[in-house]
Amino acid sequence: MDMLWDVQKQQGHISDKAQAQLAQALNMSSDDVSETLTFYHFFLNKSFGKHQVYLCNTVIAKMNGYHDVRKALEQEIGCSFNSVDDSGVIGLGDANCIGLSDQEPAMMVDDVVFTRLTPAKVKEIISQLRQGKSPEEIANPGAIANTELAYVEAIVDANLRTDSIVLFKPNRDYKAILQTCLDNYIPEEVIEMISDSNLKGRGGAGFPTGLKWQFGREAEGEEKYIICNADEGEPGTFKDRVLLSHSPKDVLLGMIAAAYAIGSRYGIIYLRAEYWYIKEFLQQQIEDFRDQGLLGKQILGKDFEFDIRIQMGAGAYVCGDETALIESCEGKRGTPRVKPPYPIQQGYLGMPTSVNNVETLACASRIIEKGAAWFSDMGTEDSTGTRLLSVSGDCEKPGIYEIEWGATLNEVMTMIGAVDPRYVQISGPAGDSLSVEQDGEREFCYSDLSCNGSLMVFDHTRDILEIVRDYSEFFVEESCGICVPCRAGGVDLMHKMERIIAGRGTEQDLEEITTWSNLLKGTSRCGLGTAAPNPILATMDKFPEIYAEKLVVQKGPLLPSFDMEEALSAHELAVKKLMKEEV
Repeated sequence: MDMLWDVQKQQGHISDKAQAQLAQALNMSSDDVSETLTFYHFFLNKSFGKHQVYLCNTVIAKMNGYHDVRKALEQEIGCSFNSVDDSGVIGLGDANCIGLSDQEPAMMVDDVVFTRLTPAKVKEIISQLRQGKSPEEIANPGAIANTELAYVEAIVDANLRTDSIVLFKPNRDYKAILQTCLDNYIPEEVIEMISDSNLKGRGGAGFPTGLKWQFGREAEGEEKYIICNADEGEPGTFKDRVLLSHSPKDVLLGMIAAAYAIGSRYGIIYLRAEYWYIKEFLQQQIEDFRDQGLLGKQILGKDFEFDIRIQMGAGAYVCGDETALIESCEGKRGTPRVKPPYPIQQGYLGMPTSVNNVETLACASRIIEKGAAWFSDMGTEDSTGTRLLSVSGDCEKPGIYEIEWGATLNEVMTMIGAVDPRYVQISGPAGDSLSVEQDGEREFCYSDLSCNGSLMVFDHTRDILEIVRDYSEFFVEESCGICVPCRAGGVDLMHKMERIIAGRGTEQDLEEITTWSNLLKGTSRCGLGTAAPNPILATMDKFPEIYAEKLVVQKGPLLPSFDMEEALSAHELAVKKLMKEEV
């Protein structure tokens, strides 16, 4: 992955000649190299302009002036989407999510992002690009060093909306915290502390973190690895972005604690390509830790060695799956692996690997400082501590909220200033669809609304069917394509939504959506396929009236849209005919 990025940064794209050279040097075939680079959205095998512009096309963007911005980009650049202007200076494309739902419309220009776009702002940015200014010069006119937090803040807003409870605590003495941990606890005791806190994975699955670390401690392997999963590609989710920019050393300390616990020497932060503008700042935080003796060999004078590197992704939602992420770290397509074996048994380079979410690691760093009881006293018995929410959509104050587990949906709606909310999508398109009227008193906790951190709010003016269709298109675009149920079934579900929206749907279509959705859930290889039907099924359950009012009354008998016996008979006749013609 790093080699492909290096070539693209130098040459603008990865040519056939460059692919052949890489293949020869790595003792691979050119097809192997091509297979990897063509999988990722941001790798280019042909020129796409000196500057690449990618406009984010999420549902939230489309609620906030996206279409006017899209039109302005085409007018100012002078080309349609997925093409390059006549001068070859600017290429224009789409991006499914760039982690900025609290300040959309937003776009990437090379490695830099621009937020809260308007047609006038687009005109000014493109004009400056044509004058020869770099995207960084446009976004950062004060020439702030990209290793400083002020640089990140000049480009994007953090939008921290609540006072710190667990996370975002300023002025922590990381050296003293780690020194105390290493002086007073053996690895097994660190694992016990994390287990007693009942910290669960904050990426969405909710697996007990202490148990994962225990499995890692017990696993056998020449090396063991810690991977921080910073590939939050779920539309509406951006909490990890803010943690990495405003509490990066919390995350690093959590990785060090995990490494000490399981016996690892190597750590990787898998950072999504959409967060390039954070990379140098994050790298500086790692260097700071090295300078303080918190990373490297003989950490704080102990027989403990651990270091961290950043691995950049290249644009693939499916790499949020821990096994797909590991494949990507190894320089391959981000294709999810079949489990078992699980990564904690056989992960990166075939070695035991603990993959933890950004927020999970930040929480772990606070637990080793304050203790298990301090953490478990917050929240509920089953869901301890706090939960970060990335809030966007129809509310007065989008941004990052830290709540204790146990808060109700209604309480959160009041907190964020949601006026007349009707529909809330939690955990992104892969999560659950809620009716505020029906679900207002439900609680955020692992036994009820587990929530991976994304919370998108829609009021009564929004077209729920169009939103769901948009989610279906997202899953189609982001499918890795390795398994038929997801690759084909996702398209079929999207077409069903389009049929219903067009007023041509029948009760039979709804029945088939349910049947096909169960097929996807039961046979897809990874979580993307199993989650793809979620927004359709959930909104059919919560808002049946909006589907019913779109249906037409079918005349005549209900016939299956696909008859297996008829298809097999037709196939058999065709084969017989072909055999006769050959004879």
